[in-house]
Amino acid sequence: MKTIKVVRVVGAPIDRVFARLSDHEGYARFPGVRSARLLKVGTNEKNGVGAVREIISAFMSFDEEITGFDRPHRMDYRIIRSRPGIDHKGGSIELEAVDAGTRVTWTSTLQVKAPILASVLTKVATAIGARAFDTILREVDKELRA
Repeated sequence: MKTIKVVRVVGAPIDRVFARLSDHEGYARFPGVRSARLLKVGTNEKNGVGAVREIISAFMSFDEEITGFDRPHRMDYRIIRSRPGIDHKGGSIELEAVDAGTRVTWTSTLQVKAPILASVLTKVATAIGARAFDTILREVDKELRA
């Protein structure tokens, strides 16, 4: 298993950053995301605990279930289906209000399921994931500062 960790300060209030990062269908606006849709609504909030979203990118597709939702401080998720196959321990997006806006810490722990090349493919997948998380946070920053 390898863990991705990306930390970025977004120059906007915590409520606005959380709203943007928890808008599952809105991920389709991010570079590299071909489509994003909500497959199942959450129990207490549309995008909250129990919600399942499908994300399709150029390199992979996956369904994620929201396992924790503490507005506006944290959202946890777990990949429940993916192509290529991924063993996902879990991920979280944690937000903290700071003077410059909102510090976002995005983590995800995973391993690519592959009998022979798991280590190499996991290293590639986590590099791509780190780049994707950083790109999404840069886009959120740009959008919310405009």
